[in-house]
Amino acid sequence: MARIVRFHQHGGPEVLHIETVDAAPPAQGEVQIRVKALGLNRAEALLRTGTYIETASFPSGLGLEAAGIVETVGEDVPGFAPGDAVSIVPPLSMVRWPAYAELATFPAGLVVKHPPELDFETAAAMWMQYLTAYGALVDIAGLRRGDVIAITAASSSVGLAAIQIANRIGAIPVAVTRTSAKRRALCDVGAPHVIASTEEDIRARLEEIAGSNSVRVVFDAVGGPAFEPLTAAMSPGGILIEYGGLSPEPTPFPLFNVLTKSLVLRGYLVHEIIRDPARLSKAKAFILDGLADGTLKPIIARTFRFEDIVEAHRFLESNTQFGKIVVTI
Repeated sequence: MARIVRFHQHGGPEVLHIETVDAAPPAQGEVQIRVKALGLNRAEALLRTGTYIETASFPSGLGLEAAGIVETVGEDVPGFAPGDAVSIVPPLSMVRWPAYAELATFPAGLVVKHPPELDFETAAAMWMQYLTAYGALVDIAGLRRGDVIAITAASSSVGLAAIQIANRIGAIPVAVTRTSAKRRALCDVGAPHVIASTEEDIRARLEEIAGSNSVRVVFDAVGGPAFEPLTAAMSPGGILIEYGGLSPEPTPFPLFNVLTKSLVLRGYLVHEIIRDPARLSKAKAFILDGLADGTLKPIIARTFRFEDIVEAHRFLESNTQFGKIVVTI
């Protein structure tokens, strides 16, 4: 028996309940871990409210990131043994492999022996943010030294990961955030430039910062009216990678900017990287190297107890966090 977080209907954080269920053993090719920490993601709130790309099957579990200790190894799984400290690359389906549980099972290919210097909280906070940012910036955009990159929703865990990856490569990250309240914190974590989108002219500030280089890459989680000034500041042949849709306002298509500059507007899901073993292997190597040399370091906004999962989701939806929310068991 093990405790698991489930919900029986769509709704707010209050629909989440901790229940005790029978924990099935891992199937062939799977690893079961005793979870010590969870990393929270906006996707989990979307699944809970019925607005995610995956559909819940009630009663539904949820959760995409975990770290813990190997409990049981399924058949045909080499390289793991009970007691190994591991973390989880987010699965393609959190309904099939939910992480919010004391005992959770995942495909062996997504289980990683995390570096021994990482504690469980940090290990649970790293894969989604760094894989998402790496896939967009390195794998797709080919970010290189000297590139100017605009990063919206910069204080989110993915935004902060993008800042760190850009700095590791030698690019120039420009953090775009709603207000100046988080300006100092963004500077402190490595953003050389910060734009408060509701207080400043985005295009003018980007052009001032980038100078003759212009902005080659935009990494956007927001959409909405900012598409126009963002693309207006981009260089010819630049690429805008869209991985979210936080803005409640319509997103205009910047036809003139796209045509005159031959811009690429590219939708992106981290699943592209996770489902491709070769691309995932390169991503994991880059991330583990960055963790080892200290250029990548997950920033944890706040830690909650498993019993306080409802409060953790309320904080997730407050949009006030700076970095990753972690839940410990």
